[in-house]
Amino acid sequence: MDLALYDPDIGYYARAAQRSGRAGDFFTSVDVGPIFGELLEAQIAEMAKLLDPGTTLPAAADPPPFDLVEAGAGNGRLAADILRAARHRDPAWYGRVRLHLVEASASARAAQLTTLSEVAERLASTSAILPDRFEGVLIANELLDAFPVHHVVMREDGLRELFVDVAPDADAVEPAFVLVEGAPSTPALAAYLERLGIGLESGWRAEINLRAVDWIRNAARRLVRGFIVLIDYGHDARHLYSPSHARGTLTTFARHTTAGPDTAAPGLAGFSEPAWLQHPGEQDITAQVDFTSVREAAESEGLTQVAFLDQTYFLMGILASQNLQNPGNRGNPGDPGNFENPGSPGHLRRSMALKTLLMPGGLGSTHKVLILGKGVGTPALRGGSFGGRVT
Repeated sequence: MDLALYDPDIGYYARAAQRSGRAGDFFTSVDVGPIFGELLEAQIAEMAKLLDPGTTLPAAADPPPFDLVEAGAGNGRLAADILRAARHRDPAWYGRVRLHLVEASASARAAQLTTLSEVAERLASTSAILPDRFEGVLIANELLDAFPVHHVVMREDGLRELFVDVAPDADAVEPAFVLVEGAPSTPALAAYLERLGIGLESGWRAEINLRAVDWIRNAARRLVRGFIVLIDYGHDARHLYSPSHARGTLTTFARHTTAGPDTAAPGLAGFSEPAWLQHPGEQDITAQVDFTSVREAAESEGLTQVAFLDQTYFLMGILASQNLQNPGNRGNPGDPGNFENPGSPGHLRRSMALKTLLMPGGLGSTHKVLILGKGVGTPALRGGSFGGRVT
């Protein structure tokens, strides 16, 4: 999975600046339009106010910079939407922002300045790794699901791991790949399930994302003070490791067609292998996120859960608190509440985009939002107004 997605020469993400959108293989909330970034900006702005030292500063002192870090930033589209909204709504805060884009793909990093365009002035760094220290907000939208996972299966005699091998008598030019079982590559896999109190039944398959746990621990250590916002699809451990996901969750996306863990493709000499094993480097491979382990790892590094809820309710909380569809907001063309001229093409586009983001069964309920804080207590954020509603 690591090679298929991230190898510098053949990796799916490494070879293109952008993989989502109408011309790509799948849609994300960012592809719906700028309104997603505009709504996130409203939440980030509230977080910035909570972090503002305010009256503790000397009268003549300038407000401190605010670090906005996006991990898995791609070519920078989400960051650009957030910053454009900030520039319209609060130029003073916009001027404090130091943007850090974190992206593994060199192709995507090369496209960031062009994507950011007029807001590129706020770009402080672009790298494949997180900044050493930052104070502000870290956003990761659909990042953790694309981390390479360990694929395991429970047998009568204990936990086994599934590895990729070359099929016997495979063509040397285009070898066919097959799965083979073996002893777990690390005792951390069994320890992961034991820590959660998870007992897989014989025959169940599952994914264990050790890299997501390592990543959140690393991010927590680098965050001096502020928030981490994780938006992804997945479940708490109790639901993820259950009969409803007994085949695992490894899924592929290619040309807006998805193939789940039960979708097999014919292989060499009668082998039938899962779709995610076919065409490495030519399709996206993802696995649902175990939010329980991510949260517990973050808490072990001093972070606190501030909110965990469906994207639908997170965005509805922002909309309700901002009263973004109030006619009084129509005067600001950069405000996501600018629904002036009902029936106009712009009004209809924004209404449909908002519906796509909120609709249950789509992006709204499949995606969860986990907000973690450090040195901020447990504030009642706008995005958490609807409580911990998780489907």
